[in-house]
Amino acid sequence: MRIHQPLLVLLLGIGGVAVGQDAAKSSSTEAEFSPEKEAELISSARQITFEGRRAGEGYFSKDGSKMVFQSERDPANPFYQIYLMDLETGDIEKVSPGQGRTTCAWIHPDGQRVLFSSTHHDPTSVEQQQDLIQRRLTGDVPRYEWNYDPEYELYEREPDGSYKRLTDARGYDAEASYSPDGTKIVFASNRSAYQKELSEREAELLKKDQQYFIDLYIMNADGSDVRQLTDVPGYDGGPFFSPDGKRLCWRRFTEDGLKAEIYTMDVDGNDVRRLTEIDAMSWAPFFHPSGDYLIFTTNRHGFANFELYCVRADGKGEPVRVTFTDGFDGLPVFLPDGEHLAWTSNRTAEKRSQIFMGEWNDTEIRQRLGLDTSDRPRDASDAAKLAAEQSRPEFTPQDVARHVDYLTRPELQGRLTGTEGERRATAYVAAYLESLGFVPAGENGTFFDEFEFPAGCEIVEGSTLTIGDRQAKLDRDWRPLAFSADMDLDPTEVVFAGYGMRVPGSEDVQEYDSYVHLNVAGRWVMVFRDMPQDISPERRQQMARYSSPRRKASFARDLGAKGIIFVAGPTSKVKNQLIHFDSAASASGVSIPAISITNEMAAALFSEADGNLAEQQKSLDGGEMALGYLLEGSKVGTSVQINRKTGVGRNVVARLAADDSASEPTYPFVAIGAHVDHLGLGAGSNSLAREDELDQVHQGADDNASGVAAMLEIAQYLSSEKHAGRLKMKRDLLLAAWSGEELGLYGSQSFVDSFDKLFEDAPLADVDPEQQQIAQAHGMTNDARPLTGAVAVYLNLDMVGRLREKLIVQGIGSSPTFESLVNRRNVPVGLPLSLDKTSTRLPTDASAFVSRDVPILSAFTGAHEDYHTPRDTKEKLNYDGAADTAKLFALLSRGFLTDDSVPEFKLDEGPRDEEEVPRARLTASLGTVPDYGSGKIKGQKLSGVRPGTPADEAGLQGGDVVVELAGRTIEDIYDYTYAIEALKIGEETTIKVKRGDETLSIKITPAARE
Repeated sequence: MRIHQPLLVLLLGIGGVAVGQDAAKSSSTEAEFSPEKEAELISSARQITFEGRRAGEGYFSKDGSKMVFQSERDPANPFYQIYLMDLETGDIEKVSPGQGRTTCAWIHPDGQRVLFSSTHHDPTSVEQQQDLIQRRLTGDVPRYEWNYDPEYELYEREPDGSYKRLTDARGYDAEASYSPDGTKIVFASNRSAYQKELSEREAELLKKDQQYFIDLYIMNADGSDVRQLTDVPGYDGGPFFSPDGKRLCWRRFTEDGLKAEIYTMDVDGNDVRRLTEIDAMSWAPFFHPSGDYLIFTTNRHGFANFELYCVRADGKGEPVRVTFTDGFDGLPVFLPDGEHLAWTSNRTAEKRSQIFMGEWNDTEIRQRLGLDTSDRPRDASDAAKLAAEQSRPEFTPQDVARHVDYLTRPELQGRLTGTEGERRATAYVAAYLESLGFVPAGENGTFFDEFEFPAGCEIVEGSTLTIGDRQAKLDRDWRPLAFSADMDLDPTEVVFAGYGMRVPGSEDVQEYDSYVHLNVAGRWVMVFRDMPQDISPERRQQMARYSSPRRKASFARDLGAKGIIFVAGPTSKVKNQLIHFDSAASASGVSIPAISITNEMAAALFSEADGNLAEQQKSLDGGEMALGYLLEGSKVGTSVQINRKTGVGRNVVARLAADDSASEPTYPFVAIGAHVDHLGLGAGSNSLAREDELDQVHQGADDNASGVAAMLEIAQYLSSEKHAGRLKMKRDLLLAAWSGEELGLYGSQSFVDSFDKLFEDAPLADVDPEQQQIAQAHGMTNDARPLTGAVAVYLNLDMVGRLREKLIVQGIGSSPTFESLVNRRNVPVGLPLSLDKTSTRLPTDASAFVSRDVPILSAFTGAHEDYHTPRDTKEKLNYDGAADTAKLFALLSRGFLTDDSVPEFKLDEGPRDEEEVPRARLTASLGTVPDYGSGKIKGQKLSGVRPGTPADEAGLQGGDVVVELAGRTIEDIYDYTYAIEALKIGEETTIKVKRGDETLSIKITPAARE
């Protein structure tokens, strides 16, 4: 229910869904009813519900294929029931039980569950139905048929048809919707009026005006952790999440219930913003999928004439009128594509409310709102079609620039996995490939292949910190770090450990150990952030990689600390004393609480005998070591609660058939890929932005709009050659735009893991004794068997936009013929090349394929100072170099598609300085191949081991999960890298791995990398 009681004299039914058949004529003060004006923003409008007394409140599934709505169409029940329409077939099914009242439904992002409010559990519900039916027969029925029944509770219809009750509190619980990731539910309720002692005035008010007490609440999707968000006299209702899940929109009524305005706020109830000041009844707001503006309903033109308006999400400027039809137009909702609008209207012949849908002019409304005055195409599909029309089959810098321009546009917001920006980027790639004649090769006959990934985190309300008798205030006095453990810790002693670093010594590096002779077991460790302030640049470089908060937390944990406390200290030059909580972080925690506190709070931990914070920091800033000690000040207790989310991203997968008449694909594929995602506003810990660049859009022009653009150039060339009859393909071409690469290769890893489901007829390796021996020789497990028979070769393009001296071609060591082959295909191009044999540990999507025995070649133009910062922009690219790179890889692909034989997979990486993780300086080597896309697993999963290495000789296998190395706990890739750094070449140590249900302790002797 998303409307207010006084209006229902005219607007019969719940939620403002319906207007009475004999509703009063509008007393509009502005006689502007113009179909022509309305068509400027809504075209091809049509009615999409027809049956029953009335229908309304239509909301759509994430993919836009289904609509849930409420309707009075059951002869046995005069109240609204919930229905689900399949927009592809027109089929309709009732999803509510059919008994009692229902309202306000919403489809879960998974498309399988439906949320709604119902009173069907009320023993009197059937009696109420029969009473209303009899009153209608006699004509004894009021115009207003809705009430705020305190029996309303929230239910979820499960995929198997059962119903799960989510709330159980007396009072009206309704108007609910899921968050975009499906983890939260926001709803309206007056439960507080039934739970507290009311004054005499309030008790009387509750009898007459139950809506007066309705406020907004939020809870977990399973019904737990219910939290009140608003507490203002009058009705707060009709809430919806913004597309990014960070804000809510709703309408707030005045206390007398005669007027309402549109508001937004953060999902935690903070930063409340009023968007309208119309001084009328303005309600039913809904975000456009871009998040840039909202649409809502208002009667500013007359008491009974409700029209649709749009307003900017930042509240700037004046609202803009959308509809120009007398009567009721309300409850508007954009479809997920942002190109269509649905709303409830009584513009039917019978003047009864039904749901209508029309095409939405996003470009025009943006101009009117002052959001976008450019002449850019309206959506990704239009942009892709325009690019296809303007592009030439040759390899031109202009074509590369056209693709990069779209992928780096502000509205794509850095293409973070799982966001609207990613969906626009992938929609662009899919539409472009479709225009070239590629066919879908994703799930369910589409171009898309979805996968789950860890989608950031948020601090849960209720996280607390006590220092002695003082209760610290979250985000003012303290803040947990994103990688902190989610746990409670009773008041505990604190040990001071200076800068909290352990830098191993060597001939060139002086040892530095903050924990010398210091027992931290069972205690908090407090350390300064970063590193000593007054050391030389050379010393700073030596210490830098030991100074990250996560690294310091690992040191403390491994020494038995209960938790770690970070403080900036008075000499620090940081702008913010509290470490930023990285809500986009997707990495796992470190098993102990990790928190940041202000200098003022840290001072409470020191007694007079301990000295003071400033003195201690000053004595350490020259880089000298000093012994840590137990602080005699206050003890520290905490409850850190962090909600770690799961999101859904999508790859684009398309196929160009060798034989258009064949009903099945022709194997083995030649596969080409490039990752389309980037960091958004600085996702996770991967951003290298300066402090003054925090929360800016990371365009990712080189990383990796350049690679996607080059891939699309290759696709256009090969498609054109085939259609012109100049390319006689002997096998299919598979193209993929991966997502989730920046978060951990989630997209490509998910693809290879589910390859046999996407391509059921593909010739996968048989599991027989001989094949098992081959798999084990490469460290593979049976559930990660080779794809060699299905994929002949994989070519990867990642960061190919900054060609300076040479193009680096990696993966040369994955097949014996690659060195001569690359040089031969480069003759027509003439690029300066650097051929790199490294194949198995590339931090890019090629890793997913080489671990499955697929030969790979990967193009890369080198790292640069703008890597992973907002400074990686399109004007800095070498478009000629990117076009030449595309040409080289297109010629390679052409050969792979037409040759009689396919490349042999045979690893020969030669001597090299290999790194398990980028930027880590390792001297010892085990020969393992980490699985960068292993998700939430505690430990480091291996995708394989290299033949002839210590790992191979020790019997490690792909699929093993390393949980301990040389006595150090391993929880993720960071721990694993740090542990390898500490290994001594030639000195036997122990590695513990989980293999299935077993934990194995295995002896291994590290080898030298050189």
